[in-house]
Amino acid sequence: MESNKPKIWLSSPHMGDNEFKYVQEAFELNWIAPVGPHISRFEEELTKFSQNQPCVALSSGTAAIHLALILLGVSSDDYVICQSLTFAASANPIRYQGATPVFVDSEKETWNMSPEYLEEAINNCLKGEFLSAEGNKISGKAKLPKAIIPVHLYGMPANMPELKRIADQYGIPIIEDAAEALGSTLHSKHCGSWGEIGVFSFNGNKIITTSGGGALTSKNQDWVNKAKFLSTQAREDAPHYEHQTIGYNYRLSNVSAAIGIGQLEQLSNRINARRENFEFYKKIFKSFPQFSFLKEPEGYFSNRWLSTILIEGETDSKNREALRLALEKENIESRPIWKPMHMQPVFKEFPYVGENVSSDIFQNGLCLPSGSSLTLEEKERIESAINNILMLSH
Repeated sequence: MESNKPKIWLSSPHMGDNEFKYVQEAFELNWIAPVGPHISRFEEELTKFSQNQPCVALSSGTAAIHLALILLGVSSDDYVICQSLTFAASANPIRYQGATPVFVDSEKETWNMSPEYLEEAINNCLKGEFLSAEGNKISGKAKLPKAIIPVHLYGMPANMPELKRIADQYGIPIIEDAAEALGSTLHSKHCGSWGEIGVFSFNGNKIITTSGGGALTSKNQDWVNKAKFLSTQAREDAPHYEHQTIGYNYRLSNVSAAIGIGQLEQLSNRINARRENFEFYKKIFKSFPQFSFLKEPEGYFSNRWLSTILIEGETDSKNREALRLALEKENIESRPIWKPMHMQPVFKEFPYVGENVSSDIFQNGLCLPSGSSLTLEEKERIESAINNILMLSH
């Protein structure tokens, strides 16, 4: 029987004091049209979290990755290397362009793209010889990949110095998927600013939200300008509607940007709260060695967007799914780690390089309630539920 207690969500939006004020300001100024002054202000504020790189605010992180691929000239018959352990939005835009995703396994230290397997994937592209996740041989054109998409999973930075060293060695640009990592840093450098192009997401469950939204950032001002142009249906500078290029309706709305301004003002507080959640879970599970947490390597700073655990062992009472279902009975939401792209039916016939690191993380990993608005009462409920589950199964 399920609990009749209020639902505790995995990662709820957390509104501050000023979001409504900025939205009301947009209404009072009648800037309800898609483009307005709040977008410019939001983009200016975002630059602080991308090493002062120019930014363009978009309708989603997916749109940002799609435009990034267009900016890099990705088309059919091209290869794009993509981290396998991620959400589908990292990979879907590759197929929008008709290109071939080449999925790469994770390293254990960060759960993100393995530099070792990245280099192997590049060499496979240069030979045009691959294996699918199911072990089937795949033959294609022998050519250099057009782009590499690493992901900073759950806010933990990927090993960007090593990934970038390899990418630069072969002259391949990086599209850095920092959708989950706004405010995370590696050696004091913000995630999203290591690659040629960076991507953020402001979906409703992210560390800050504009309801739906995203952004693209780059040191290359011309690319940012072109992304902005393409995101507004590629309308030319003419008194009538003139189009010489296929465009997209990818621009963030002014009202959504107004929400984002207020959210950014609270980002440091939201990161502190999420990191406190992580420490809260470490204390709960410290007496149970079968549970482990992802540590920050030296020089890494994670926003801990979601707190995650790995569960060792195969006993029915202690595995990932048993814990998830037990929490669900208490009306507490948890979620398995992202299912790797190479395990997804839609991508199973595409190239994969690696072993079982990402698949093992998926099988044994769980995301715990991590919202920055978790109350003391909700934390007490979570702690009580977990303790009861663990004691019953001990």
